[in-house]
Amino acid sequence: MRNDYINWLTEQKYSDGTRTAQLYRVQKVEEYYGNLDEHFQNGTLQSIIDDLEYSTKDERQNKPNPSKIQFEGNIRNNLQSYKNAVVRYRKFLMDDGFKAESVRSEAINDISDTPQTSQESTQQRFTLERDMQVALRQNIALLDSGLKIIDDGVERAVDSGLIDITCEDDNGIVVIELKAGKADSRAIGQILGYMGDLQEEESAKQVRGILVAHDFDRRAKAAARVVPTLKLMNYSIEFKFTENS
Repeated sequence: MRNDYINWLTEQKYSDGTRTAQLYRVQKVEEYYGNLDEHFQNGTLQSIIDDLEYSTKDERQNKPNPSKIQFEGNIRNNLQSYKNAVVRYRKFLMDDGFKAESVRSEAINDISDTPQTSQESTQQRFTLERDMQVALRQNIALLDSGLKIIDDGVERAVDSGLIDITCEDDNGIVVIELKAGKADSRAIGQILGYMGDLQEEESAKQVRGILVAHDFDRRAKAAARVVPTLKLMNYSIEFKFTENS
């Protein structure tokens, strides 16, 4: 594990406890599978992620722990936490801003072809989405008073990607996806993919989704109308100014 991973976790605005947990879990996986940086370079990191899969169906069938990692407690919950940690570490390794020099140099041409304004706009959207996530994690009741966060303070990894916030309510699991600015139909496809993945993993529970954005284009609104388990919600930012005395 690279020494600057802690810096990346800090930049992502994870809490102290969450950073400590992520570092521990990556170290635990490396204890049994070897250096994850080498797996990433050799293209074998996905095989570790696959090895950490354990569904509710596996749990109902009382299947044994399929991974090399030894631990006590619930198999599904433990493996989900280790899987999340590995997927998050892979995201760190793929982050252009934190790539090792030998890897970053390969991406220079791609980056140079992207207009500076586009790069800045992408970074601004990402920062706003991170800020929205931090704020909601501190008070999820702002979105829905019946929600309880169940993802251990970090995005949950599923086959389609990383879910911003995973919650539950009295009816089942709730997938929350955050988008800065206006969301289009691609955002609908993204959250539906997350919902489908969770429905497969948590087959005994109902799954619904909440997509949060400043606004939604016409196609996004039309697509959401035919999905009764998906809700669109708008966020707003209010500025207040006071005289400096």
